[in-house]
Amino acid sequence: MNTKRILAGMAVAAIAAGGGILAGQWANSGRAGVADAASVSGKQTAVGQLWSAAVTNPDGKPQSLAIYKGRPIVVNFWASWCGPCVEEMPALSALQREYAKKGIQFVGVGVDSATNIQTFLKKVPVDYPIYVAGFGGADVARAFGNNAGGLPYTVVIDANGAVRATKLGQIKPDELRRTLDAL
Repeated sequence: MNTKRILAGMAVAAIAAGGGILAGQWANSGRAGVADAASVSGKQTAVGQLWSAAVTNPDGKPQSLAIYKGRPIVVNFWASWCGPCVEEMPALSALQREYAKKGIQFVGVGVDSATNIQTFLKKVPVDYPIYVAGFGGADVARAFGNNAGGLPYTVVIDANGAVRATKLGQIKPDELRRTLDAL
C-alpha cells in the first residue's frame, strides 16, 4: 500500500514539475530572440545597479564599483566553489594584462562569502580587482539578463555605459578579444 502511495506521489510531483516547465517556456516563447526597447533599457538600469551595488574588498572594507564609470570594463561574476569560474581566471588575468594598456579594466564580483574569497585568493593569484557582493551579486547579474543564475557570467560595458556583450559560462578568449577590440 505504501509503495502505491509513494509512486502516486512521485507521479503527481513529476506532472507538476513538467507543467511548471512548460508554463515557463510558454510564457517566455513570445519574447525569444526579441531585443526590444525594454530589454535595452533594462540593461542600462543594470549598469546603474552595478555602480550602486553594495560590495566590499575581500577584507570586508566597503567599496564602490562606480569608480569604473566612464571606462570600458569587463565584469566577471564568479564564486570560489564554481569550477568553470576558477578555470577561466588565468585567461581573464592574461586578458587584463593584455588590455590594460587600452584602458580596459577587468573586475571580479564574487557571489560568495568574504571568507571563501579570501581563502581562494591566497591560493590563486588574480591580476584584477576582486570584490565581494555575496548573494546580492546574483541579483545584479540577473539584471544583466542572467535569468538562469549560472556562473560564471561575464558582462562587457563600454566607456559610455552601454552593455556590449554578456556571456553565461566560461569565456572564450578569442571571442572576448573581438568584443574588446571593437571598443
